[in-house]
Amino acid sequence: MSYCIIGAGMAGLAAARRVLEIGAQVTIFERMDQLGGTWIYTDEVGVDRYGLPVHTSMYRGLRTNLPKEVMGYPDFPIPAQRDSYIVSDDILSFLRLYADRYHIKDCIKFEHHVVQVHPTDGERWIVEVENLADHQKEQHVFDYLFICNGHYHTPNVPTVNGSEIFQGQQLHSHDYRCTEHYKDKAVLVIGAGPSGMDIALELAKTARRVTISHHMERLTFPFPSNLSQQSDVSMLTETGAKFTNGSEESFDVVLYCTGFRYNFPFLGADCGIEVQDNHVQPLYKHCININHPTMAFIGLPFYVCAAQMMDLQVRFCLAYLTGRQHLPPAHEMLEDAAQEFEDRLQRGYKKRHAHMMGPEQGRYYDDLAKTAQIETIPLVMTKLHNESSQRFVDDLIHFRKDVFRIVDDEYFEYVKE
Repeated sequence: MSYCIIGAGMAGLAAARRVLEIGAQVTIFERMDQLGGTWIYTDEVGVDRYGLPVHTSMYRGLRTNLPKEVMGYPDFPIPAQRDSYIVSDDILSFLRLYADRYHIKDCIKFEHHVVQVHPTDGERWIVEVENLADHQKEQHVFDYLFICNGHYHTPNVPTVNGSEIFQGQQLHSHDYRCTEHYKDKAVLVIGAGPSGMDIALELAKTARRVTISHHMERLTFPFPSNLSQQSDVSMLTETGAKFTNGSEESFDVVLYCTGFRYNFPFLGADCGIEVQDNHVQPLYKHCININHPTMAFIGLPFYVCAAQMMDLQVRFCLAYLTGRQHLPPAHEMLEDAAQEFEDRLQRGYKKRHAHMMGPEQGRYYDDLAKTAQIETIPLVMTKLHNESSQRFVDDLIHFRKDVFRIVDDEYFEYVKE
């Protein structure tokens, strides 16, 4: 059987390793010239040398906001070093080690851009690809398709009144690369999620002043003297912004840290997948395409132990694709997805949170494992992920000084100085 994998980032590598393990044929199409996906740094913004949108959102000097102890694959941890919060280059090196260990590189066709995907009558997949180096288009047919193109590549830019008249610079965090470009400037950061907070703290080192606009409860940890917070933006003006609390400030730069959208431009309408308000549907257990069950998405859920979850999702899908387990009828899978989504709404989630896991991620892992009768993720991973996420909220300035050690499948401990 032949498997096509779109993307050679963390998810694509997880998929390739497990497919190779069962002895099947694997072809990975990767539009960049190296593996690593979102962990690759480039100074490029906008479009690349082939005229395609730059894929990566990586900025210079990024350190992980999760401890390395929860970022490895189940049986392939990130190599030991004292720090728990490590630089992006170390993650990229780790992914290269993983690819070497499982002989994945030979399966990757670099600088191959997937143009479109369509199903055949027999539930196989026609994949049209452009070889970017020689501008030639090719068509391939595969039995199974794993979509692993990530979800930190297509900016979600909100509509803000007055954005067309603001005379300063406006950009999304996708195009942010380093603090030097903002030296001595007044910067408005819209959004106080992990990236917004991290970038705002970095900018405060060189910018004249930085203001974070958000609608969460007021942040209480100590800020640098030139970093302040504001309510939501009501409108931009020619020289700055007005806020919903009635105040007004001037700015040179507006930086939107407002997240990303799931985007699969290569999927034809006949693939049976829709994205509505960032809800990818209809999917069974957030990964199998219910309309065409020989297609699966790896890595959609967020606020998770990513590599651990991706490996689990791949093993879940392969239990069915190899025939070891049998999928329920389509109507039962649709009912399961609808019930899970309704449960989220009842708990206060919005539609755009359809794939958000967070503190409840363990329920998802255990459900996948129980459903497909496979091994779940050790409880310690969920516990440490949740603990470190809370530390991020409680002490944004210092949380990266924490060092953790996994004790066993259930417990972790703080490493003292």
